[in-house]
Amino acid sequence: MPCIPLRLRHALASAALLALSSVAIAQPASPPRISDNVVKIGVLTDLSGVSSENAGKGSIVAAQLAIDEFSKDRKVLGMPIELVSADSQGKTDIGATKAREWFDQQQVDMITDLTYSNVALAVTRIADEKKRFAMVTGAGASTISDDQCTARSVHWMYDTYALSNTTVPALIARGLTSWYFITADYAFGNALEKDATAIINKSGGKVLGSSRHPINSSDQSSYLLTAQNSGAQVIAMANSGLDTLNTVKQAAQFGMVRGGKQTFTPLLSLITEVQAMGLANAQGMVLTNGFYWDMDERARAFGQRFFAVHKKMPTMMQAAVYSAVLNYLKAIEATGTDEVDAVVAKLRTMRFDDAVIRNGQLRADGKMVHDMLLVQVVEVRAGQALSQRPVATKFIAGGARRTGVSSTFFLNPRRRLNGRHRVRGRCAFAPGRSPCRLP
Repeated sequence: MPCIPLRLRHALASAALLALSSVAIAQPASPPRISDNVVKIGVLTDLSGVSSENAGKGSIVAAQLAIDEFSKDRKVLGMPIELVSADSQGKTDIGATKAREWFDQQQVDMITDLTYSNVALAVTRIADEKKRFAMVTGAGASTISDDQCTARSVHWMYDTYALSNTTVPALIARGLTSWYFITADYAFGNALEKDATAIINKSGGKVLGSSRHPINSSDQSSYLLTAQNSGAQVIAMANSGLDTLNTVKQAAQFGMVRGGKQTFTPLLSLITEVQAMGLANAQGMVLTNGFYWDMDERARAFGQRFFAVHKKMPTMMQAAVYSAVLNYLKAIEATGTDEVDAVVAKLRTMRFDDAVIRNGQLRADGKMVHDMLLVQVVEVRAGQALSQRPVATKFIAGGARRTGVSSTFFLNPRRRLNGRHRVRGRCAFAPGRSPCRLP
């Protein structure tokens, strides 16, 4: 089945899914079929760049945890499951070359992670051409599953539209209507600025300008001063990883973060960046995530298994790799084959509710629709209730109980986002192990 871009999905999605179901029912049962007598999964990630803490080695750990959870003997349909990994370095040519090598020479069946949008766009096209599968968990450009969607790829965790359509309305509702962007000048950053701008304009706000920086830019000073001089109420960071961290830390050096007249918001920031920013710089920030390890009991159990291996809690991107690999293997088992079109067809009929994804299903264009979290960084002090702000509690870090102050995310449960990504629940995020619970 070809993917159906956003502009066509409303008319065709239901009929297409019904047709797929009818075909599956009509086909007679057949013996299990695994190509090359092995299911081989590749994690093409960032091991050395700005997003290596958000993905990187943790994504490889997450994939292995999914395999081990699926089968203790690491087999599906009686055949072995193998895992390979490589560093794309965030470069399109390196990522594309590795994908072709894996598909042509190593018989890799599925590639996941794909941390950078430029790499993901290249690899999804190659996977479609080679009749293999790509499960994008680390890249966020909405074009991956909109205008440039392919029949043999899915977009699993988040995209630039979901990030924008969660954070932007929340800030505009506070009266913060004028915006300035500091944007990483590559596919993800440009898509994030574009989607956020459209939502700002639709919501009655205005964009006063933007500055673009190369990825992995250590000096953000000129962009920050330009943003400050714009007079915008919100300085939005359309970047990620170390670029976001550098932007915030340098803004703090200029006195722009605490006590400044402008609000800083990272349109993509994971727990790794928030912890690195420190409470003094991150407190009060509003941002969007698709997963947090302490959001409920299942997430906590997964987080502890991950921590036992990686010695850090999983980020949204790393958790997405776990979910994608686990459900890929379940689809192979259910269909009796690793043939890509059969597996994709099965995934389109599944509903996803695991340790990571809540209320998930795939649209006709391959985009995962699931619950997203709108969160705010707040302070945690001992002796106060979670429902209060600042929030107070005890937390456990690295296995040792201690009492103190920690940067914490506080979930805002109010918004339901056009049926595309939904905000749910209520929780707090803390480094290490937090005792906060969903009410």
